[in-house]
Amino acid sequence: MSTLKVDNIRHNSATSDTITMASDGTCTARITSVGGGQLSHRNKIYNGAMMISQRGTTFDVNTSSDYTLDRFQVVDSGGITYDATVTQDSSAPEGFRKSLKISPDTVETSMSGSENAMIQQKLEGQDCQDFAFGTSSAKKLTISFYAKSGSQNNNHQYTLQIRKYDDSGNRNMVNRAFTVTTSWQRYIMTFDGDTAENIRNDNGLGIQLIWHLATGPSDIHEASTTFGRTVNNSLYSGVTGQSNFLDNTNNEFYLTGVQLEVGDTATSFEHRSHGDELRRCQRYYEEQYFMDDAGGSYIRGPVYWKVEKRAAGSPRVHAKRPDGTGSDTVDKIYQASGERDAQCFYSWTGGTMVFNTGSFNSNQDTLGRVSIDIEL
Repeated sequence: MSTLKVDNIRHNSATSDTITMASDGTCTARITSVGGGQLSHRNKIYNGAMMISQRGTTFDVNTSSDYTLDRFQVVDSGGITYDATVTQDSSAPEGFRKSLKISPDTVETSMSGSENAMIQQKLEGQDCQDFAFGTSSAKKLTISFYAKSGSQNNNHQYTLQIRKYDDSGNRNMVNRAFTVTTSWQRYIMTFDGDTAENIRNDNGLGIQLIWHLATGPSDIHEASTTFGRTVNNSLYSGVTGQSNFLDNTNNEFYLTGVQLEVGDTATSFEHRSHGDELRRCQRYYEEQYFMDDAGGSYIRGPVYWKVEKRAAGSPRVHAKRPDGTGSDTVDKIYQASGERDAQCFYSWTGGTMVFNTGSFNSNQDTLGRVSIDIEL
């Protein structure tokens, strides 16, 4: 495993600015990380180590926007056919146990127009205010990640693009190319802060990280080093030399150890506990089981979410029991005698209600999976 330094990076991750001797002989030191970031809660990315995957471990991606491992979304644009299989894979660099693996299921031998095939994560603007964008003190940001290829697409060049959104919804972007090999490498990219325009300060989309795996000729540009409102600022954008990940169904791309932090230094990856990472992901997606005894011919019961959501959403009930029995059909719930019509109503950020929309057999257990998706 090697580290690819796209910019000159200082590798000392922390310095002591002052050491003070107290009268009792004890010493205290003020410790800060080089580049302006802090030692804990450095990583803006959720599930960067790919440990959380509430929706499953294997995904057949065949729509324009599919969430797979938690917080990571497979997306396309321009009408491209982007059928792929995504798995939570056990191949990982030292210090990690999981990665996101993607492989095409259909071939696109030639990209055209503004066709794009991508992986992305979106961040809330209110979590990115310490970048101080839109001020004269705007800080640099550093993105680091581990990636590798399969043997078929060894030495493919792909693109990392960052788009950020201000209070008015304007989009500025930067991008940089990277080349994958069959060995794990850590890629480090540092970008100047934007002194001209801020990052929106609410629970909406503030920063978008995009890994371009295939890009049409209309969206190919030179690499950009600073954020700026240019003619191309709102586009998806690959870098000149971009390879086509979709040209062979044997191609493979692996991703893990994703970190975005304040400053010009890529510090070691911030590993969080499984429980902490799960709670962070449940702000955007959560599922649990509803179980009740039908009273008369109806059901009516609350579901309380473990974590308050980013916003009120549209929860769904599915016909599936905890033991796996049931079709998992949306707007159905499983009863001993079969699947019945039911829905979720009165959604709020802390919970929801399950109601029946059809008749139920009285005094029979009712079970169903309830899910809610509040992704950006």
